[in-house]
Amino acid sequence: MAEVYVLRRMRANILKDEVTHILDHARDASSPFALLVLIDDIQRLGLGYIFEKKIRIALGFLIEKNLKMEESLETTTLYFRLLRQHGFKVSQDVFSIFRDRQNSFKESLGQDVKGMVRLFEASYLGLEGEDILDEANAFARRHLLDVKGNADLAELVTHALDLPLHHRITRLEARWYIDAYSRRKDVNSTLLELAKLDYNMIQATYQKDLMETSRWWKKLDIVMNLPFSRDRLAESFLWSVGMTDEPQYSYCRQVITKVIALVTIIDDVYDVYATYDEAKLFTDAVERWDINAVEQLPDYMKLCFFALYNTVNEFAYNALRSMGLISFHT
Repeated sequence: MAEVYVLRRMRANILKDEVTHILDHARDASSPFALLVLIDDIQRLGLGYIFEKKIRIALGFLIEKNLKMEESLETTTLYFRLLRQHGFKVSQDVFSIFRDRQNSFKESLGQDVKGMVRLFEASYLGLEGEDILDEANAFARRHLLDVKGNADLAELVTHALDLPLHHRITRLEARWYIDAYSRRKDVNSTLLELAKLDYNMIQATYQKDLMETSRWWKKLDIVMNLPFSRDRLAESFLWSVGMTDEPQYSYCRQVITKVIALVTIIDDVYDVYATYDEAKLFTDAVERWDINAVEQLPDYMKLCFFALYNTVNEFAYNALRSMGLISFHT
């Protein structure tokens, strides 16, 4: 197993170098649209964290060189969304060229289905008071609902309408996009291979994270002793992946998972089982963070308090140790 991992890692490193070259070449080419599409593909394939610096440099290059954007809906919407996603300032006025004399979006744009999808995705990155983007959202949604029955684009349109792009969990989006990207005529085999390889390696990391957290959960034995409570460890872990999906954040995912799992148990204690007086005692014990306060608690609450107390103190110890505030030298 270790040998397979090493071989995968070596292959991934080779592919990363090749994709870096592809990205550099696209940046130096004269087509902003090709560069924007490549960046979007990299991000949606789940590879954005690998090429984050390169992507920011490429986007900064577009701004610095003030390259003339093609007056196409796809190019403009991609330009707007990607820049805003990466914290660059870009005005909603870039969409003015697509509006008529009545300041409404031109109805002819509705024939460009891919452009409508990209406009719909970009519209969710509007700021308060940006009326053009509010109008863009309603306009794009109306036209996308009209073309939803188009067999060739049905999956793309349905996916866009189901949930805004930036609300999706990166790893789940990557899984869907890998399949969708593999069916495209302009698929880049190097990029696709790296995406599949990276997805599988990160999946293995997640499995290891969940396995370690499961051992902690079983050791607590809290669900067996509190049969009224919910056993939601796997769901809690999925939340953690949604918050910190990059492979290097294993410890962070484990911390988030433990916190959510414990909060779920304590929520059930308050809502399902505890009396008002018991809930007050437990709240007081937590607020005081005093181990001696457990003497006043019923047995089932003692179990909850000890689980919370020991877990949180372990977090604090690990944090202090990582910052060098705890020394093992005398």
